[in-house]
Amino acid sequence: MFVYPQSESIPVGIVIRKSPGVTRWAKWAWQAIGVLPGAGPADWKILRHEEGVTEYHAATRDLTLYVSDAEAYVHELGTRQPSVYVVMRRDGVTDDTPLNVVLITASPYEAQDYEDSGEEVVEKVPMPVGMLAWVRDFVERHYEEEVFVKRRRDKNRVDGKEDGIGDPRIAQPSDVYRAPTGKKEAAQ
Repeated sequence: MFVYPQSESIPVGIVIRKSPGVTRWAKWAWQAIGVLPGAGPADWKILRHEEGVTEYHAATRDLTLYVSDAEAYVHELGTRQPSVYVVMRRDGVTDDTPLNVVLITASPYEAQDYEDSGEEVVEKVPMPVGMLAWVRDFVERHYEEEVFVKRRRDKNRVDGKEDGIGDPRIAQPSDVYRAPTGKKEAAQ
């Protein structure tokens, strides 16, 4: 485990499954199905192959927890099945390895940011028990819930008129809020 100021990291292996596609347009279906906490480096190492389905240890990336994202981790830990998110791209890869693993995160907010772009593939993978304990311990040490403080309204009135702007009873050489009504105003 690596410790940086305001963060903690562990290496995590990403397991990707290649299975036959279900349509004629997609020969193969690729899906992140698991993680291996504490894994060593890997580059599409075959873990298992049977009946046309192959599972790879595709890559190892650091899962970094930041103190500033502790609220996001609390949100994820409160879900029915706490998970990590694997972010992958389809750029610069071959047919044998069509996905490039970009990162792994425990923050659902960060994962949502990547999903919004539409350029990355984001897969939700259940957290193993050991990783769940590590994230929960991190949250207990660093998360401080912000106390809600209701704002009090100022007593100043801001709904008054501004010196006749837009008031048809007051003749003005120019009024940006009123369209010209006659030749006299149009000539000025």
